[in-house]
Amino acid sequence: MNIELRRKIIEICNKKIATKGDNVGLSFYAFFSNKNNDPEQLMEVATWWIKTHRLDHFEKANKIINMVQSGV
Repeated sequence: MNIELRRKIIEICNKKIATKGDNVGLSFYAFFSNKNNDPEQLMEVATWWIKTHRLDHFEKANKIINMVQSGV
């Protein structure tokens, strides 16, 4: 994923943690609006989440931050 997308994911995860606590889970849909206005980016994140890492539908925000920061 490109650096801009990584920053967006980390920012959204941090916002979720700040509002709902350290144990908050989220899906990759949390990084997009309810409209499919950027299908390429949606597919990039979906592929990273589902196909590459075989993550569950909901994962802990802290786990996602760590994965994105480590470049996995």
